[in-house]
Amino acid sequence: MPLALYALTVGAFGIGVTEFIIMGLLMQVSADLGVSTEALSEAIRFAQAAGLDLAKVLEAISGGAAQSWQMVNRWPTMAAGQFDFGFAIDWMRKDLAIALGEGGTLGVSLPVTALVDQFYAELQAMGAGRQDTSALIRRLPKGTAK
Repeated sequence: MPLALYALTVGAFGIGVTEFIIMGLLMQVSADLGVSTEALSEAIRFAQAAGLDLAKVLEAISGGAAQSWQMVNRWPTMAAGQFDFGFAIDWMRKDLAIALGEGGTLGVSLPVTALVDQFYAELQAMGAGRQDTSALIRRLPKGTAK
């Protein structure tokens, strides 16, 4: 069984760490685990404060442009306060530290990455380091339903 479908050379030997950081920025910060999870957290808290049926809201919006893997798979568990699976916050912060460190070395500003890292640091301080990254919602108050 092959280990990969294809191999592509993009730079000098050892460039794999840089590629890992780029992939991490896309996956962990923007795509599903960082910014998207924060936006999902805010959306859930907004719906809760508005007194909406969360299952019906998810059904209504999950087929449109806002749909993501994180929304479909984590909305119900985040709303229920379940964070016992997936990628741990401690691991996320390790990867974010690598990205931020290398960004500093390269003179690249990564402000969104730094903000997401700060959010996860707050959760670690709350004792949530071993919880799934979707625990970002714990930072946000539930608000008052209408």
